[in-house]
Amino acid sequence: SRLTSNRYHRGGSDRYIPLRPQNVTESTTLSSITASYSNAPNHFSQLNFLGSSHLLPSGKNNSVTTNGIGLVARKALLRNELLNDAIDDARFISCNVNTGPVLDCSNARLFKFGRNMATKPGDLSAGNANRCLFRGPLSDESRRFLISLEKSQRKIPEKPYKILDINLMQDDFYVNLVDWSARNILAVGLDTTVSLLKRDNEQIMLCDLQAEHDFVTSVQWNRMGDLLAVGTERGRTRIWDMRVAKKVHEFFGHASKVGCLAWNASLISSGSQDCLIIHWDIRQPAKSAEQRFNGHSGEVCGLKWSSNGEYLASGGNDNQLLVWNLRKNKPLQVHTKHIAAVRALAWSPHRRGLLVSGGGTADCRLRFWDVLTGQQLQSVLTGSQVCNVAWSRHSCELVSTHGFMDNKVIVWKYPSLEPLAVLKGHERRVLFLAMSPDGESIVTGAGDGTLRFWRIFGQSLQQKVARSKLDLSSSIR
Repeated sequence: SRLTSNRYHRGGSDRYIPLRPQNVTESTTLSSITASYSNAPNHFSQLNFLGSSHLLPSGKNNSVTTNGIGLVARKALLRNELLNDAIDDARFISCNVNTGPVLDCSNARLFKFGRNMATKPGDLSAGNANRCLFRGPLSDESRRFLISLEKSQRKIPEKPYKILDINLMQDDFYVNLVDWSARNILAVGLDTTVSLLKRDNEQIMLCDLQAEHDFVTSVQWNRMGDLLAVGTERGRTRIWDMRVAKKVHEFFGHASKVGCLAWNASLISSGSQDCLIIHWDIRQPAKSAEQRFNGHSGEVCGLKWSSNGEYLASGGNDNQLLVWNLRKNKPLQVHTKHIAAVRALAWSPHRRGLLVSGGGTADCRLRFWDVLTGQQLQSVLTGSQVCNVAWSRHSCELVSTHGFMDNKVIVWKYPSLEPLAVLKGHERRVLFLAMSPDGESIVTGAGDGTLRFWRIFGQSLQQKVARSKLDLSSSIR
């Protein structure tokens, strides 16, 4: 008949019949799926295909937890499987966490329709048959990403790689006497002098205030590393140009000690014992360069500008954390959850608006804030006075230094807030902290008269830009 003639004959049929090699059994659904993971690295736990567990590194010392980095890992897997992002290294994942479990089997194909496409004779091993029928629930990028999670758990050296004995280092919670420049020069305030330490341990005295009966109370490099701001006991702020090794500006305005400084491009902000914050623009004449913030009722002991220069965070001896911008002379936000002086402040380089603050002896907490919403995200009890804090530039980690009673340095994983390392060695409060220009090392200083250099963060990696199908802004002209 016409319906059965070769002219109208098509390959296959209207029935859905799986085409399998003769020596492969019918049990190819769940058994073949799990079999594809039987040869996976032994540090991964079993993948439950029903979704009650997740493929995450196992082990009691593992920092990948369901409340922390595990959520970030699942977010990365979700982006890979649903949005075809190519995140294949754990060091590229975002610090922002807001996701759920990932199980996607869009690549799985248990049935084939049409002409017989059996494998070649002699190539019908069970492994090859499984690969023919099922390629696994995760993409190659996701598999590489999961393997990199285990590799990312590096060992942090417990001992400093260098120790320098420094005399006249003050044991004062309200001064900031150490900073490391982008040109790899360490500035240290010692009593009436500022010393510059270079890579070869060469020490140069920049200035001496003894003749003026003044003392150095704070030092801060600008972002380029060519200008150094120096705050003094008598309320002065001086700017030194390293290209000519001369003082180029001097600002008067505070009634007492300038204990903290912060740069924002050409603007230098100073916080003082007189409870004021004053901004000076070095491009303008001294008398017209001044702008004042008056919001603290106690000494200003912490001051940090966000990396984009939009927000200024200030901490005080009144236990308050204030957030400002230059458009208003009143604080945008006032946070009062700390119950001790707020000296330790740091803005995340990975997420806009993420701020961490640390409280003194009666508080002992690190608190994380989203200043875009004004909400506290989370907090962790550290067990001792928080003196300083800094974010890693290359990974979702941070380091905090502590005083009473442990005098320790702690490296944290964010957002799990699990301690990756606890470093000890200082005999007094670890008041001073600065990061190397490559972002791999830190230097800590204490009243015990030592500077200790620690290598705690990983090497810099070129950041990958994940192009999402849902990121419409990248395609708008």
